[in-house]
Amino acid sequence: MRDESSDPAPRLRVGFLLARRFTLSAFANFVDVLRLAADEGDRSRPIRCSWRVLATSADPVRSSCGIAVTPDEKPGDPTRFDYIVVIGGLIDEIERLSPDYAAFLHRAAQAGVPLVGVCTGAFILHRAGLMNGYRCCVSWFHHDDFLEQFDGLNPVSDRIFVVDRDRLTCSGGASSAHLAAFLVDRHIGRAAAQKSLHIMIIDEAMAADDPQPGLPLELKTDDPLVRRALLMLQQSMDAPPCVAEIAARLQVSRRKLERHFSTSLGMAPSEAFLRIRLAQVRLLLGRPDRTVTQIAAETGFCDASHLIRVFGERVGMTPEAWRREALSARTG
Repeated sequence: MRDESSDPAPRLRVGFLLARRFTLSAFANFVDVLRLAADEGDRSRPIRCSWRVLATSADPVRSSCGIAVTPDEKPGDPTRFDYIVVIGGLIDEIERLSPDYAAFLHRAAQAGVPLVGVCTGAFILHRAGLMNGYRCCVSWFHHDDFLEQFDGLNPVSDRIFVVDRDRLTCSGGASSAHLAAFLVDRHIGRAAAQKSLHIMIIDEAMAADDPQPGLPLELKTDDPLVRRALLMLQQSMDAPPCVAEIAARLQVSRRKLERHFSTSLGMAPSEAFLRIRLAQVRLLLGRPDRTVTQIAAETGFCDASHLIRVFGERVGMTPEAWRREALSARTG
């Protein structure tokens, strides 16, 4: 029987603060990477990594999906951790931090403990006055919300995570697993990071400058009607509605919708919709398990021939040629 008391101290120690109605998937993905890197196989003993959920009371913290997590201990001394990770959640639920949590984060910053904002955790850190002068990553979905709430700060919404000195931020969801893997790689080693991701059925670690899936940057807009139209298309990518159908769902005339697109983006709705679908095509081409036929079906093209023709007209090469070039750039 192994004597666990003789194990060295963990090389990566993480404390979590969970926002009210936090995003469970962002928290779970981050923790599972740590858990799988911490021990042999998936035995889950906190040997090489350790993690604790911190709160000022023992009351469970409820996530946005309703599942609650019970804290482990009070915040206390932040220097017992290598990172303090703030997991955000619903944008409408973000409130100013309680004085106890804000003081804890400020003590951590003053002691040189890096702070991590996951999902809307970047919003929380900025509200606490802890992101001034730092770049931060937010989801493309929340980019405009961030700008509305925080004047003078330029969020990065075309990368999956951003490391700026002792502030690390990510867009949430699956990207939290990649940020956690980045920390595991830094403190324990690449093999441990890759092992965690492979067990979670994630092909490979993504780098900080890998793009977020979502809207192309040229389609960012403050126009609420245009934003709703673009989101509506994204939610039905495999069977994309035509411009007239989207206008009807939004209860506006087609002419009004086209006018809003022209004013805010300088293009017709049909052009914007095609750009979204082609951006999704490029994302899926980065996954070797997807055939061109499957990608065509998932992005609303009639068949592979239709996708190949449109992709060639816009990009200047076939999807498979683009995939080979992208793969060569990543490995070489």
